[in-house]
Amino acid sequence: MAGPKIPHASIGPSGTGVLDAVDRELVRELVAEGRITNAALATKVGIAESTCLARVRALRDSGVILGVHAQVDPAALGLPIQAMIRVRLSSHVPDQVRRFHTALRTIPGLLTAFHTAGADDYLLHVAVTSPAALRALILEHVTVQPGVSHTETQLLFEVFAGPGVV
Repeated sequence: MAGPKIPHASIGPSGTGVLDAVDRELVRELVAEGRITNAALATKVGIAESTCLARVRALRDSGVILGVHAQVDPAALGLPIQAMIRVRLSSHVPDQVRRFHTALRTIPGLLTAFHTAGADDYLLHVAVTSPAALRALILEHVTVQPGVSHTETQLLFEVFAGPGVV
């Protein structure tokens, strides 16, 4: 079965723009170990090193691979408490949403922000040093933002990655 059609036709066999089984395997391997060498990746997938390099470059250029990042344990950095903060805005005026997006980038301890559909407009994944720090983050950086009408916070007991999309 062919993979999803990607807007940039440089990926896939013969530049079809469709992820094939080799592209999917390359992505799976890179998700599992982003620091793998091209030679080791080519061997694992069973293709020539030059082909591997060209395909990975095409996956990056087409936007399938957005980057390779270090996965960090917030607790090891002194941030043992993680929470999800549900945020509801009073309106969705474009300027207000843009201002909130800009403000999000200044929130200390923000790991990930999700702009969502449904009752809540945002889910904020944060990591902090203590319950007092979580309270301060919410009161000093979230609820004070213009347009925020409601927040609800859930403590996270455990965070782990799912199987991925490939």
